[in-house]
Amino acid sequence: MDPFLRWLDALDDRHRRALSFQEVRRSVQALSSLYVERRNRLEAGAALDGAGKRAAFATYFAPLHFLLVRQIVRALGAAARPARALLDLGCGTGAAGAAWASEIDPAPRVTGMDRNPWAAQEARWTYSAFALEGFAKAGDVSSLKISSTAILAAFILNELPEEARERWRSAMISAAERGFPVLVVEPIARKLSPWWDGWARAFIAAGGRSDEWRFPGELPERLALMDKAAGLDHRELTGRSLWLPGKN
Repeated sequence: MDPFLRWLDALDDRHRRALSFQEVRRSVQALSSLYVERRNRLEAGAALDGAGKRAAFATYFAPLHFLLVRQIVRALGAAARPARALLDLGCGTGAAGAAWASEIDPAPRVTGMDRNPWAAQEARWTYSAFALEGFAKAGDVSSLKISSTAILAAFILNELPEEARERWRSAMISAAERGFPVLVVEPIARKLSPWWDGWARAFIAAGGRSDEWRFPGELPERLALMDKAAGLDHRELTGRSLWLPGKN
């Protein structure tokens, strides 16, 4: 059985036992609106400010992120790059970090960081669910200093202040020059990431690549049902990535 499907089963048992389908559906819609139309409320923690939104994020959005990142990792051949350690920057519930780490053999140790304590706790559980050695903690990624590690930044750079984001660009290119792979993933909508083109030029100049992706959705039934009920459409999984394989 695909470990992703086992994780999906465990997520439902963990988060939806006390909530009805309709309660989670309303929260999925609220989160979708928040991320698209009211992004100014993200800094205040509005994305995860109740049990319904946390369940929606954990059981719907996080699995979609996992599927997208896993597809990107496979398309790039990113799992072929050995890594003893992986930094899951702005880890959320750990889905993206698990998607990359679980494709690598042997799997790296994963360290996640997220400003939300609930998300960090959930990421620890996610890494364990995929039998990954890892830990996640709550903290400000803007001031985090890195050492010898591969870096994943999935759906986080948009949320950082410009100064912190630019510092991370330099840190990521430096890490790749020392041989550590770097993967950045963001939504495909260009208006959400006005900084993207500058980053893409820098990554390409450093020997990397910039891609836009559209993968067939092929969602498990429970995700497809929630997708339809919430009035969303993930028949395609879309995203953009920046990839630096790290110098040999």
